[in-house]
Amino acid sequence: MTEPHDPRGNLVRPYAVTRGRTEPIRDIPIEAVLLAGPEAVQESRFAGHDKYRIAVLCEPKALSLAELAALTRLPLGVTRVLVADMVADGLLQLHSAAPKTGFTERMDMLGRVLGGLRKL
Repeated sequence: MTEPHDPRGNLVRPYAVTRGRTEPIRDIPIEAVLLAGPEAVQESRFAGHDKYRIAVLCEPKALSLAELAALTRLPLGVTRVLVADMVADGLLQLHSAAPKTGFTERMDMLGRVLGGLRKL
């Protein structure tokens, strides 16, 4: 007798991927651009399946944190924790598109981006 298919069979809880952590070790903006070199892909094989997938995606071209979350189908918070770990371990290079200013300046920039999108 065969077992009925359980749709929850492949489900891994997000806290299991990050080992219970919900906060990244450093702040990574959603628009941050990340890049991995070939050596980072090789080293990330030993860092876990999800980190390896992120490194493979970032090796041929730079991707934003938001793009990585979408491509890996991981929640943004989980992706942010994993990426922060990878940056700290030297597996990813972080290139922040955000200005090195405060909250108000970042909100102004986001407002300009939103205004530009509305004009499209």
